[in-house]
Amino acid sequence: MNARELSNQFSKLKTQRQNWESHWQEIADYVLPRRADVNKSRSSGDKRTEFIYDGTALHAAELLSSSLHGMLTNAATPWFSMRFKDENLSMDEESREWLESCTTTMYIALDRSNFQQEIHELYTDLVTFGTSAMMIEEDEEKFLRFSTRHIKEIYVAENDKGVVDTVHREFKMTARAAYQRFGEKLSKRILEIAEKKPYDEITLHHCVKPNDNQNPYKLENTSMPFASIYYDHEDQKIITLSGFNEFPFVVPRWLKSSSEIYGRSPSMTALADIKMINKMSETTIKAAQKMVDPPLLVPDDSFILPVRTQPGGLNYYRSGTRDRIEPLQIGANTPVGINLEEQRRQAIRQAYFVDQLLMSQDARMTATEVMQRNEEKMRLLAPVLGRLQAEMLQPLINRSFNIMLRKGLLPTPPVSLQGRTIDIEYVSPLARSQRTGDVQAILRSLEIITPLAQMLPVMDYLDSDKLVKHITDVLGVPRKVLRSDQEVAAIREEQAAAAAEQAELDQASQMAEAGGKAAPLLREINSGEQG
Repeated sequence: MNARELSNQFSKLKTQRQNWESHWQEIADYVLPRRADVNKSRSSGDKRTEFIYDGTALHAAELLSSSLHGMLTNAATPWFSMRFKDENLSMDEESREWLESCTTTMYIALDRSNFQQEIHELYTDLVTFGTSAMMIEEDEEKFLRFSTRHIKEIYVAENDKGVVDTVHREFKMTARAAYQRFGEKLSKRILEIAEKKPYDEITLHHCVKPNDNQNPYKLENTSMPFASIYYDHEDQKIITLSGFNEFPFVVPRWLKSSSEIYGRSPSMTALADIKMINKMSETTIKAAQKMVDPPLLVPDDSFILPVRTQPGGLNYYRSGTRDRIEPLQIGANTPVGINLEEQRRQAIRQAYFVDQLLMSQDARMTATEVMQRNEEKMRLLAPVLGRLQAEMLQPLINRSFNIMLRKGLLPTPPVSLQGRTIDIEYVSPLARSQRTGDVQAILRSLEIITPLAQMLPVMDYLDSDKLVKHITDVLGVPRKVLRSDQEVAAIREEQAAAAAEQAELDQASQMAEAGGKAAPLLREINSGEQG
């Protein structure tokens, strides 16, 4: 694909996105002012809160994005695990231990990278605009590098399955920085700017799309599954051409219509209420100001000097007249306005799931009760979180895992995995919380079955080994604290041998005791025969 074809494709995607830009700009003005430069030119450091009189939407959006961060990618707690889709590999102890060690190594790499900073920006954009984008790249120092891109830079396209597989990015950088990165590969126009005006900004484009020339038998980066092309849209020139083994972008959508590419957000749902509450707050502030500092009624014929409204100010009027200065009663009803505002605030909180996120917790609650409350919270948000798992977390983990695997940063796989295709499945906290229902069902069943086992052989239906493995797997118990099948078998053999030895000793003891009791009887019998 040449630069002209790329430019034509970009122009079509830009046309498709135009209807969204004004919507995003309006939302950003009220909800995310620091990102309120979608289709407006903003200077660095300028004030961007001129439309905001009420901060309910700002706080609710921040609460939702922070809650998503805490529930899905919390740095303080394990937030993902991996397992094999192949059941045979999942049953192999050595393979499972290797995968768990890989998970630990990935946690270390993610903590060393800028993941936590960038993922919060991703959640913020997602809650605000309904669509967000983050690029995952290799880094020589920290292994992984993440970068959340402003929605104004991103233009996307879906494949036939509704999955985003094409991203065009339009971005600005100084001519000096462009020369440092691309060198003489830049167009003649940009090279001249870099020489004469190095700190002037220029516009470049980056396209990542399925590679039409993919060849798995070639090692060149231009033969990888996804093509990566930097090009100059204005000069119609390709700057660099390379590729990726996996799609490097994650582009989650909050909610999406089947006929649309970009997602819709809670901020879009609450936009009407957000605009109304800001207008109402502005009106209420003006009414309160008039009540505190009311306009004055002044006779038009008796006052020559200016009216002094400061504390201690003296105003003279004619004696014997009623030509006095009086406040103008405007009839403002501030409590009614405040009540209406509170209704709008509640509607905004509902749109951002504030009530679900702030489920009350009693200080007297046990750790189990707190865990159950958190699990209930995640189940309530499951319809939304399910899409995030599919469009963000799953590809993010797969991309990070494959980068580290190719760089040789993961532990050496066991012999049973060498030469085999490894299919990894991401297990999210949401999925785990949903699976805890299995554990509750098992425990409830045991409560019912155990009394019956005293009368009926019902325990024969339960495989205790599989039961324990399933419970520990669902609860995410580390493999390193569990014994392997071989160790368990050895322990059971020792226990069986010890039990057999004890049985022999008991039998010998019983025989000796029986012999001791029989000896006097034999002596009596013998003496009777002799007599």
